Amino acid sequence: MSDGQQSRCGWVGAEQLYIDYHDQEWGVPVYDDRMLFEMLILEGAQAGLSWITVLRKREGYREAFDKFDPEIIAGYGSDKVAALMENPGIVRNRAKIAATIGNAQAWLEMMEDGTAQADGGAFSKFIWSFVDGKPIVNRWRDLSEVPAETAESQALSKALKKKGFRFVGPTICYAFMQATGMVNDHTVDCFRYDQVL
Repeated sequence: MSDGQQSRCGWVGAEQLYIDYHDQEWGVPVYDDRMLFEMLILEGAQAGLSWITVLRKREGYREAFDKFDPEIIAGYGSDKVAALMENPGIVRNRAKIAATIGNAQAWLEMMEDGTAQADGGAFSKFIWSFVDGKPIVNRWRDLSEVPAETAESQALSKALKKKGFRFVGPTICYAFMQATGMVNDHTVDCFRYDQVL
């Protein structure tokens, strides 16, 4: 899809929110622990839905889930869950809400016991260790070439599940890796391909 002279990846819709996300965020390497946690939760929320649905609710998620603060989310009780189930600003799916709380608890456990630390770092270093600390640069010419999952996303999924995370299957993990720049999956004709290198 193009906007004037700019060619974009074929998955980008016409909505400005979608265009802005693609042009400013998607595929840019993310190393911030909180932002990585946010993206992991949002990618899990997308399961069975379109990404634009989740993008439209992103601000609602930030508000409903205390700006994705794992320490706060990990302590949510039944009253908070009931309130979230009534909140139209998020995907009101009990399993996904429960997974978000459980994922926050798993995240905190990793931080406390040090298992997230590869080399004395934090969640970011754990996540990035699955691509040896640097983005995998692909050279896809067409959207049809882009895989739904890879060996790296399968390994990440397995490791996260072992640590108690849910809604982190290999396809979700690959979408997470694409979004956070662990892989550059902009097609080579996209104007962002070279920019995110």
